[in-house]
This record gives sequence, C-alpha cells and structure tokens, in this order.
Amino acid sequence: MPCQLQDAIAELDKLLQPEHFKDYCPNGLQFPGKSEIGKLATGVTASVELFERAVASQADLLLVHHGLFWGSTATPIEHRMKRRLKLLFDSDMSLAAYHLPLDAHPQVGNNALIAHALGADTLEPFALHDGQPIGFIARFPDEGIDAKDLFSLVTNLTQRTPLVFDAGPEQISKLAIVSGAGNDYLQDAVAAGAGDVRRFVATELHERAASAGGAIEQRDIVPGQDKILRHRRAHVS
Repeated sequence: MPCQLQDAIAELDKLLQPEHFKDYCPNGLQFPGKSEIGKLATGVTASVELFERAVASQADLLLVHHGLFWGSTATPIEHRMKRRLKLLFDSDMSLAAYHLPLDAHPQVGNNALIAHALGADTLEPFALHDGQPIGFIARFPDEGIDAKDLFSLVTNLTQRTPLVFDAGPEQISKLAIVSGAGNDYLQDAVAAGAGDVRRFVATELHERAASAGGAIEQRDIVPGQDKILRHRRAHVS
C-alpha cells in the first residue's frame, strides 16, 4: 500500500533517531521527489549506477547509507554531482540517507546484523562518537568460537576474504565490531572487554591500528565496508 513521503521519513527518523548523532553528513531526507511512495529501493552509496538502477526499477524513494552531501560547508556542484542530481530531478525520485544512525541501531543496524550473522547472542554498545555508541561488543555463547571458524564466517558473510592481522588467542569469546572506519576505537575495544576482547572487526584499518593490534595480541579482521553493507542490504531489503 502506498504511503506519503513525509510519513515514510517520519517512520525512518523515529526508528533510527538521527537527532542523537553528531554526524559527518545530513541524515534523513536529502532530496524530495514525488509525495506518494509506492516502491522503496535500498543501496549502500548514492552513486550514479545505483540511481540508474533505482530509476529503472521505478522506485519512488531510494534509501542509502552514504548520501550525497558530506561536511558542514557548501561546495560547488561538479559533474558527478550534477549527473546524480539530474537523475533525481528527471525521475522525481526521493533520496534519504542515514549514516551513523544506521551503524548504531541495535536491531537493524549494520553492526548488530553483522554480530548476529556471526553467531553472537549478546551485544554491548561501545565506540563512543561524541557520546553516542556506534559499535558493539558481541559475545559468543558457551566457550566461544575458534578463530579460524570466525575468519571463515566473515568470508562467507561478506563473500570476500578479509584482511586479517593475526595476533590473538585461538578461542574467541568477545568480538568488537565497528562497520566503518574503526581505527580510532581499537583501544576502546580493549577497554570495553576488560582485556578479554581479542578480535576487532572494522571495514577500514590504518597501519597504526594494525600495529597496535599486534602489540596487544589482538586479531584485526578487515572485510571491506562495501561487502559488510551489501550483507545488511540483502538482509533487510
């Protein structure tokens, strides 16, 4: 049954609560199209290819994790932005984007879905961004999970062999998960686990974090954000 655009955005805002996050981008409705929504499309990034596919499927609203606009200052419209905006204007398709709110949500968020897909049964919020947690410490049931089994699960989940910095114990009871640039939360993961967290999943990892992981005998697992988010999209679409 079709719904009004303003009602769809209101429900998304109610679910994801973007007002609680100090983000790098505007969350919520980024481009208003037709007022009635009959078909919703979802994707990871507001790219030309995604816009073309959504338009071809006759979507009325496109919901993404990475939207069109970043930063707090206005910038000139260059050719790539012009092309994406033209697709929106010509099709009258609406665009909504939710960044950190979609990382952080305990039920439908990227990190929570990753944790449950890997077999975790308990989640504890961690990785504070301006006072708001955006990641989770995931606990595995019983005696935990073998490290090699975890690596295989991540590979199957993301359909990609992750980059692994292997410096921790063989049995895993807790796993720290941040599905974005997790470099700055490595020490938070250790602190949140009181020394018991020995695995850290991020989708981007800098050299300094990899080196720190080895120093504290921790395995860092880096599958790539595009693969993690495509799993989320397939799970909730």
